[in-house]
Amino acid sequence: MPLVSMKDMLNKAKAEGYAVGQFNLNNLEFTQAILQAAEEEKSPVILGVSEGAARYMGGFKTVVKMVEGLIEDYKITVPVAIHLDHGSSFEKCKDAIDAGFTSVMIDASHHSFEENVEITSKVVEYAHAKGVSVEAELGTVGGQEDDVVAEGVIYADANECVELVKRTGIDTLAPALGSVHGPYKGEPNLGFKEMEEIGNLTGLPLVLHGGTGIPTKDITKAISLGTAKINVNTENQIASAKAVRETLAAKPEEYDPRKYLGPARDAIKATVIGKIKEFGSSNKA
Repeated sequence: MPLVSMKDMLNKAKAEGYAVGQFNLNNLEFTQAILQAAEEEKSPVILGVSEGAARYMGGFKTVVKMVEGLIEDYKITVPVAIHLDHGSSFEKCKDAIDAGFTSVMIDASHHSFEENVEITSKVVEYAHAKGVSVEAELGTVGGQEDDVVAEGVIYADANECVELVKRTGIDTLAPALGSVHGPYKGEPNLGFKEMEEIGNLTGLPLVLHGGTGIPTKDITKAISLGTAKINVNTENQIASAKAVRETLAAKPEEYDPRKYLGPARDAIKATVIGKIKEFGSSNKA
């Protein structure tokens, strides 16, 4: 099945009351595990790729070719989008689109509002001409993800969200509402009132960044308020690292990477299947 943009899968998810998981790629094993989990659960899936992870794997083109090869070899039948996570500039978004990404996030949230509108509009114009979906962000999601570091959380302003959507034509919006990248220090405290207001005012499917560690009841509530995309990376990384440590602790002489990365891949797959079930996207492909 050819790669698709996120637009249709997120609109369908919002209309039917579930969320599609964005699971970030870090290497071959992550990609294998996520695709296999989505196919097994018959769930649409979004493969998130940060700029740092793309550099690590060789570049945007390498990532696209790896995903396309696995889709063919694994006979994947579910909708798959490749999404640039936290694109830092118009140029990076353009590079990803030109390499074959089917979706991009332009994160101009650290700029002034007017600059955010200007940069995002430019990305939308280029992306939409090529059938590529666009996500934008307002406010500040706390924590760190690759090159993106944010101190504290700044809630998105509902009026600015409406203005951004109206003036840019984005397909989905990530309003910062209390979530963080990476593990939580203490209990997550999401702004559900603001989420409901922004969802109602914009009419767009919303995105929840920092999906690791948020209790299921909060996930369910967020989905009921129009959140249609939930990003997960840290949870898969933790599961993967744990499996490698356990394998090498049990067999300190092991040196074949397939013998310790295979269990890591299995752990990621199990984690992703759990998330797909939690988000309600099983059998929605």
